[in-house]
Amino acid sequence: MPLTFTFEPAISPDLRDGILDLWTDVTNAGGSVGFVPPVTREDIRPELVRHMVAMAEGRTRLLVGHDEEGRVAATAFLALNTHRLMTHWLWLYTVMVHPRHQGRGYGRDLMAAAADAARGLDGIEAIRLTCRGGLGLEDFYASCGYKEVGRVPEAIRVAPGDDRDDITMLLPLL
Repeated sequence: MPLTFTFEPAISPDLRDGILDLWTDVTNAGGSVGFVPPVTREDIRPELVRHMVAMAEGRTRLLVGHDEEGRVAATAFLALNTHRLMTHWLWLYTVMVHPRHQGRGYGRDLMAAAADAARGLDGIEAIRLTCRGGLGLEDFYASCGYKEVGRVPEAIRVAPGDDRDDITMLLPLL
């Protein structure tokens, strides 16, 4: 059964906790979402709070996918640019699909829903995102229409002696 996506949902304690659980589970399964496993919910919580503050200030928008049981199964955060010369594109952050749902095409569904959400925002012409090299993520994003537009070698230090490229991808929406 496909996920049900909601753009800019009302934030409730259940939604907050669902995102926190998702982010923790994705990280602990090896997902490239800003942390290195193992993590606990309390490790993730300060970063989620920062995302929620940005949402409250209108700088960031949330896209959530729920599974057939109503659980948070996927997220993406769309961060608007505040620089007056860059307001025509936004950043896509913290793109996650729960490990129990991976391999079902839900990642592609999430990316399509994020593009649709961005198209619905006034003046947005493109989406940029970054991903960690070494995991094949750039191939996944390319299969969703994104093009690699930049790469900084060994910019992300996952662990001592394990540096990864920071890859910038772009999806024109026009």
